[in-house]
Amino acid sequence: MLMRWIYISPHLDDAVLSAGGLIYEQTRAGMDVEIWNFMCGFPPSEELSPYAQVLHFQWGIPSAADVVTARRAEDIRAANIVGAKTVYFDFLDCIYRRSRNGDWLYSYVFDPPHEEEADLPARIAESISARLKPTDQLVCQFGLGSHVDHILVRRAVDLLQLPVLYDVDIPYLFKSPEELAPKIAGMKETTHRITEAGLKSWQDAISAYESQISSLFDSSDAMREQIKSYWAENSGLRLWSND
Repeated sequence: MLMRWIYISPHLDDAVLSAGGLIYEQTRAGMDVEIWNFMCGFPPSEELSPYAQVLHFQWGIPSAADVVTARRAEDIRAANIVGAKTVYFDFLDCIYRRSRNGDWLYSYVFDPPHEEEADLPARIAESISARLKPTDQLVCQFGLGSHVDHILVRRAVDLLQLPVLYDVDIPYLFKSPEELAPKIAGMKETTHRITEAGLKSWQDAISAYESQISSLFDSSDAMREQIKSYWAENSGLRLWSND
């Protein structure tokens, strides 16, 4: 059975943002690479919270269904640039999730996980486990920046109790670099080389997320410069494990 590299992506951009250059190098080398996107389901209603309305205005897309459709299309374009396959799960983005009585669970993406979602990591873990093969290698983000969806997906992966490689959440590393050291304490670090062609494909793939660039970076040029600086630190990408 051939080994697959499975990149766990909380949202429709996270895997490419954090590891697009490495994904490119792996697929160019003939490896089987998949990006599993989790918080990308279609909301059952077009009603939006005040916070979601602000984000939709920034993205220039009024409809929730149109946002998910557009972002999935962006993700397919980005994945094609780095050569990965895409898989989509139906969990909702935190900005669309409601409590049992219908209230909006989150008024900010950096709110802590809500108590009503205590079972969500287990449900995500079950959905991952159902599709895994024995030879799969999982890559998960640490949860830097404390985005609630990143935290919940990280908890889900940890519940699997499988060997996992961890990468750094981009662009949150650029905004909160001090959060990395506590996350990697006691872990084994490996550096994976990325060529200049891999760097360019990484940058180009991120650019495919047109609706998100302004939310994540000051501009497309700023994104390219930050990714290049991050790559230049090690001429590649670092991954960590507990082994």
